[in-house]
Amino acid sequence: MKRLKITVEGKTYEVEVEMLDDDGQPMTSAPAAKRAAPRRAAAAAAPAAAPVPKPAAAAPAAGAAGDVPSPLSAVVVSIDVQVGQKVNAGDQLITLEAMKMNTMVNAPAAGTVTAVHVKPGDAVEEGQGLITVA
Repeated sequence: MKRLKITVEGKTYEVEVEMLDDDGQPMTSAPAAKRAAPRRAAAAAAPAAAPVPKPAAAAPAAGAAGDVPSPLSAVVVSIDVQVGQKVNAGDQLITLEAMKMNTMVNAPAAGTVTAVHVKPGDAVEEGQGLITVA
């Protein structure tokens, strides 16, 4: 078993991974030229801190420059800024709800809100542009 620390979208997880050979049996040592099939590992401990926004560079190619993408498929609960409003990095822009859990989307960088692409009640997909900050 190997203990690894993995960071996904700003959230850090500690996981234990068991390397298996092609037959699904535990490996005693890792072969040099051969890798075991990837396996999903459950998170051992999830942080209690609020989600960290994705950097602007992680926006999908289909989005315009400055678009803040949705971190997950969800429903828009509230828009917390207005067009023309100046925001700082980390300021709350929008609140989403998925599976009865609210997720706050924060500004990845300082700028001015130039467009709001959604309204409360809209269903959004992961990666969809929500707000443009320039």
